[in-house]
Amino acid sequence: MALTTKQVDKLIRDAQPGAVADGDGLYLKIGPTGAASWQFRYQIAGKRRMMGLGACSVLTLAEARDKAAEARKLAKQGIDPLESRKAAEVAEKAAVTTFREAALDYIESHRAGWRNAKHGQQWANTLAQYVYPKFGDKPVGGVSTEDVLGALKPIWTDKPETANRVRNRIELVLDAARAKGLATGINPAAWRGHLDKLLPKRTKASKGHHAAMDYRDVPAFYKRLTTERDSLSAAALQLTILTACRTSEVLLATWDEFDLDNRLWTIPARRMKAAVAHRVPLSDEAMKLLDTIKRMGKSKGYLFPGAKAGKPLSNMAMTMALRKLGHGDLTVHGFRSSFRDWCAEETHYPNIVAEMALAHTVKDEVEAAYRRGDLLEKRRALMLDWAAYCTTTPAANVIPMGTRAA
Repeated sequence: MALTTKQVDKLIRDAQPGAVADGDGLYLKIGPTGAASWQFRYQIAGKRRMMGLGACSVLTLAEARDKAAEARKLAKQGIDPLESRKAAEVAEKAAVTTFREAALDYIESHRAGWRNAKHGQQWANTLAQYVYPKFGDKPVGGVSTEDVLGALKPIWTDKPETANRVRNRIELVLDAARAKGLATGINPAAWRGHLDKLLPKRTKASKGHHAAMDYRDVPAFYKRLTTERDSLSAAALQLTILTACRTSEVLLATWDEFDLDNRLWTIPARRMKAAVAHRVPLSDEAMKLLDTIKRMGKSKGYLFPGAKAGKPLSNMAMTMALRKLGHGDLTVHGFRSSFRDWCAEETHYPNIVAEMALAHTVKDEVEAAYRRGDLLEKRRALMLDWAAYCTTTPAANVIPMGTRAA
């Protein structure tokens, strides 16, 4: 028998826990705390389900019956009312969730899994610079291929590495949005089978390599660096050259990572690209440089402290040192290529020794299985030769083939 408005009011006042049927699957439910709400119970594909319609304080008996009738109609058509409502809620959310909001949510969700805070900041910076101005305020489900191309084309040729990172980050944000139901269809930032048909491959747009100094010019450049006295940026660049390490590995170095008695610098796994600790043998020249840096006495923490207390030099410090010496067309990372070219052209050291000196991952599975050590002593000999090469005069900067060859 159907309920009346008076009966509903009395049941709510009495607040007796339980459920009272109104008919055709509609129930008035009183919870343990006395809270009253409407429920619709139905069966779909042989399974019984219950759908909340709303609180009695905001939904009258007549309104509850109307909602139950709508849900009943869907169920008779074989459509699950609950799933239909969820889809509508997702569609509504997709219409108001912007790409910027989806990106910020992605960054926050993945931040804990990234090796360092810098990675998250790089994500935020690149999206803010190249993407948000183009379609950051557009609904994430409405981002199109044209939108993505609009963000990528201005930098695809001039900044290929950055452009590829930006494309990948857009793709990941949109993939996450699709997983949440906020977007559908093909990902407009996907490369294979999509953007690869619309943009030139990076190898054609640009070599994608870091601009590097010819290894034959390194000794003369290194000599110029030594004249930059009391310059932490120049000293950082010297250490980068001598150790063939990456920019961040050098700038974030702290004194407690160095075992000067054993002439060894151990970079912890959390700071390495491959997330594996890397031991760097220190040459005589590197030891001499470290002594000079220590005598500068500017910090007991970072080797290269920045202007702000407790912070290292900025990523641009060594780049600015390059520009100051007239090499603004080169990159700091390029000195790793200079080192690698020297190894190949001027020495007989095996490739694996040079690759390990650069902390590159051994890609060949068979090779990796047998190379369980890090070839420290072989690399020590290599780095001694490299330092000797860097500090020779330009007229005599070639180490004879086979010197300390492993």
